[in-house]
Amino acid sequence: MCVVRKGPNHGAAPIPEEGKWVKAREIRDISGLTHGIGWCAPQQGACKLTLNVKEGIIEEALIETIGCSGMTHSAAMAAEILTGKTLLEALNTDLVCDAINTAMRELFLQIVYGRTQSAFSEGGLIIGASLEDLGKGLRSQVATMFSTKAKGVRYLEMAEGYVKRIALDADDEVCGYEFVRLGVMMDLIKKGTDANEALAKATATYGRFKAEQGAVKWIDPRID
Repeated sequence: MCVVRKGPNHGAAPIPEEGKWVKAREIRDISGLTHGIGWCAPQQGACKLTLNVKEGIIEEALIETIGCSGMTHSAAMAAEILTGKTLLEALNTDLVCDAINTAMRELFLQIVYGRTQSAFSEGGLIIGASLEDLGKGLRSQVATMFSTKAKGVRYLEMAEGYVKRIALDADDEVCGYEFVRLGVMMDLIKKGTDANEALAKATATYGRFKAEQGAVKWIDPRID
């Protein structure tokens, strides 16, 4: 066997990490914040996972799930498991729920290929940055809509919050809605505000909700 000398030896291609170009050779060379989704094997549930990684260590994790009720408990366990582990450890750890495991796999690919949200942010994002996705009320921004052919659409939950009433125009089409910022309301109640007063302070509207704006009918999406 004739030995042929290897000529090229330029190392890894650099990837963008927190405002720097890094030739990643070891897991400690990886940093960044990103989020992504995963799904369970029967595709009946999903997880949105956010990780903030510093020098290969998961310093922060935000886990949001939708699907079977057991996923919420799985998320609680995974949240305790993830932080403090290296990316490689987390990838090879049972995170309880198939959807969370899949999300971890997808995020691993983003992070090690330099596709993070903080790739070009000098110094990256501070620990706690992922909470901004939840807003000041620290609640997942979930959309829950229901519709039937016979009765039409019902808005139940929007990014803004819990929908109290839907406004309809003269053509019986949705033109606005009233919502409650549940996180804000609960914060007020915890501070001693009367529940009804807290509800009023946390209530707002979107679109043409008032009569002078063209609304002619208001319905409760859970009753009417």
